[in-house]
Amino acid sequence: MSDIHKLYDAADQLKAKGDNAGALEKLQAALAIDPNYALGYAASAVVLQRLGRQEEAIAAANRVCELEPNDPFSYTALSVTCQRAYAATGEMRYIPMAEDAMAHSRNLQMGMGR
Repeated sequence: MSDIHKLYDAADQLKAKGDNAGALEKLQAALAIDPNYALGYAASAVVLQRLGRQEEAIAAANRVCELEPNDPFSYTALSVTCQRAYAATGEMRYIPMAEDAMAHSRNLQMGMGR
């Protein structure tokens, strides 16, 4: 197993134990090895959100969409991240972001792309 996968697995275990800061450190180490590791960004979005770092979580979810632009799930996850940011902050600016990401996901599922 490669170092990047070991780091991801360690992050997943730490996240499961509630050590989100420790999980983020492992994920950042994995992303330092491969800055195009989409799964690392996806997991980082979850951990960052748990840490209350909404803007960084959205940025990580956006990076997944950049790396996996044809994967509808990437945009669904971005939508969920934006919805959770709204729930955590009450800031309305996250609503259109969530709606746009979900619409993009649906378009990809119907074969329409962007």
